[in-house]
Amino acid sequence: MKHEYSYYFSEVVKDLKPSGIRKFFDLAASMEGVISLGVGEPDFITPWGTREAAILSLEQGYTSYTANAGLLELREEISKYLSTRFGVHYDPTNQIIVTIGASQALDLAFRAILNQGDEVLIVEPTFVSYAPLVSIAGGKPVAISTSPDNGFKVTPEQLEAAITERTKAILLCSPNNPTGSMLNKSELEAIAAVIEKHDLIVLSDEIYSELVYEDEPYTSFAAVDGMYERTILINGFSKGFAMTGWRLGFLAAPSELVSVMLKIFQYTTMCAPHMMQHGAIEALRNGYHEVEAMRASYRRRRNYMVQTLNEMGLDCHMPGGAFYVFPSIKSTGLSSEQFAEELLMQEKVAVVPGNVFGESGEGYIRCSYATSMQQLQEAMKRIQRFIKSKKLVTL
Repeated sequence: MKHEYSYYFSEVVKDLKPSGIRKFFDLAASMEGVISLGVGEPDFITPWGTREAAILSLEQGYTSYTANAGLLELREEISKYLSTRFGVHYDPTNQIIVTIGASQALDLAFRAILNQGDEVLIVEPTFVSYAPLVSIAGGKPVAISTSPDNGFKVTPEQLEAAITERTKAILLCSPNNPTGSMLNKSELEAIAAVIEKHDLIVLSDEIYSELVYEDEPYTSFAAVDGMYERTILINGFSKGFAMTGWRLGFLAAPSELVSVMLKIFQYTTMCAPHMMQHGAIEALRNGYHEVEAMRASYRRRRNYMVQTLNEMGLDCHMPGGAFYVFPSIKSTGLSSEQFAEELLMQEKVAVVPGNVFGESGEGYIRCSYATSMQQLQEAMKRIQRFIKSKKLVTL
């Protein structure tokens, strides 16, 4: 007799939906000749110097545990990096934890601060893991919808209207996944006034902070006046340093917050992989010129994608950072799911339907330009052919 396991499942986990991004990625992977604009992963291989440092550390026998928070040498380099690049200063001995990717840093932060029923404000469209991580930690995700009318940016008025007596934190991702929108210093300062008024904690996901294409310098939320003491800064090596498979991230925060998160980390993970940390040390010390070269390439691709999509009749705002465009497909009359599925089946181009990023993402698709220009050009031809064949928009 088949055993009924659902009796044993956590009610929270049982209600979680599988990742909508993975659904389309897995489908595309089963087909030949597909151009994938789906998964948010750099098309660059991790620079050789970083790889060589990790290989050398392995050959030298660095295969043991490190300190729970990570190698002090790496934390010192992270501290220098944050200070030099973003003007925020963290003590490497008690204000930084090296994590298994930025996603784990977010998980630690939510579990450290949330009690049952605490509300976390999340700006939509939003990365698919944010709301589930809040729910797993016992909190309640509360969506704030944005639109292209203001560049997919949350306003202080929206934030004020969403706050209740149960609101404990807000999660900000700038540059944003999936829209690529970036909050500038004045916009962050306006939001900060509301956050300080209501005594909220801020989780600032800055994983795309190296992939910024505007002339105005990137502003870390922790650098905004009055926000350092209430910000948990999340970052990592995956996007800017092309190290997704290395699974290395980090968090930085006031020591009182870090000490609580470190307790969870000690019991659940122990430490990040030793040899990977040696690679990250090399990346921070000597690999920044590689980051600059990748950023320049992404900027060219971004400009091409936005111009081409608009020319074919799919309205697309100019993203300030990350490596995504988020064009509207509302003019086609198709839902996001229909558009993505039919495009994949007919023209073998994989994109992500916008509705997986929240209700306000319906009517859009996410396209990653982290692939070669040649592939992007071919993908744009296929998308235009798809639109023409369906007579979906007037060109």
